[in-house]
Amino acid sequence: MYALKRELKLNNKERSLMRGIAGFKRFVYNYALDLITASWDFHGIKAGDSKRLDTIKKVFTSHTMNKPEYAWMRKYPSTVYQSAFIDLKNAFSRWRKGLAQFPVKKSKKKGDSFTVYKTSGIYLEKGKPALPFTNRVVINRGKRITLPGIKEFRLKEKIDFICSSQTFTVSRTADKWFVSFILDVEKIPPIIHPIERIGVDLGVKTLATCSDGTSYAMPVTTKKAKTKLGKLQWRNRNQVLGNKKLKIKASNNARKFLAKTAKIYARIANIRQDTTQKMTTDLSRKAYVIRIEDLNIQGMIANHKLANAISNNCLYEIRRQLTYKQPFYGTKVELVDRWFPSSKMCCKCHHIQPMSLSDRIFNCQHCGHIQDRDENASINLENVPNDRVSPVL
Repeated sequence: MYALKRELKLNNKERSLMRGIAGFKRFVYNYALDLITASWDFHGIKAGDSKRLDTIKKVFTSHTMNKPEYAWMRKYPSTVYQSAFIDLKNAFSRWRKGLAQFPVKKSKKKGDSFTVYKTSGIYLEKGKPALPFTNRVVINRGKRITLPGIKEFRLKEKIDFICSSQTFTVSRTADKWFVSFILDVEKIPPIIHPIERIGVDLGVKTLATCSDGTSYAMPVTTKKAKTKLGKLQWRNRNQVLGNKKLKIKASNNARKFLAKTAKIYARIANIRQDTTQKMTTDLSRKAYVIRIEDLNIQGMIANHKLANAISNNCLYEIRRQLTYKQPFYGTKVELVDRWFPSSKMCCKCHHIQPMSLSDRIFNCQHCGHIQDRDENASINLENVPNDRVSPVL
């Protein structure tokens, strides 16, 4: 499976339409969340979350949508509220399995999103799959895309090939709208990698240091953007941001302030994402076995002196990207034991000595070997014994 994401080029009318559809999805999601939590107080009903949501969906379709005050729902595609129930089912399923927290209500402050998909198709027999491409939207080359049930929209970046997809997810980040969809294609992984095995030391001062001598750093632009954000927040510290519970409306200047901060937050996230994606792709292309430390990120963030730097370097995100890129590039990611003394051990004589965080140069007290602390750790990660290594699942 391969996903594409493109920015939409919208005018004011189309932007209002997108916000209306996203509000419809948000209303249905919060509506179903309230009803399912209220149904738990009913005695004598034995049903799981999925059955309860199916019943709520029937009530919503046959009764709620037919009320005069909810006539505005009819102008939006039905797949929007159907996908909202699907998302809520998945949220409760992940919560029951312990993979996520209890679902919370959607808020427009945290961004808008909705999903639409094509339901119609040509079926020759009942129970059999539809004819190819009859239940999918064909996307031609160029800067236009048709969302099922809505209309055709313009794209800011063209698509260079003809493809098709059934499901489309539209999302908003700051003031920009994006559409993403999945293609039924697979990447062919490379057969040969230039490097058989490489050790990668993820750090605070340097983003990553590799045993082949290369290093990666987070751009200075993130620090500049965060400084700009801090100044903007300080200057607008007295803005009235609004409170629904207290029935206080946000001022116009407060809305402008929130829009500016959202743009800066999006810029910081984009810089981090671009840096980590390029780094993990470069590592996956040149090395077959990639060894990284099994870091305790939550414990490291507990240190308030290091929390900002660790969060800025996205250490767990790097591990996640390397893991999901394994089948794309034919790599093998291995986790080194958390208690392996990679920073305290000499890569030449394997002598272990104490090292503080302020010591940036490793000076072996046994053989006299001198090397950069991170480079020494990366070489130790590459040559770590196999019994201290476990594969990433």
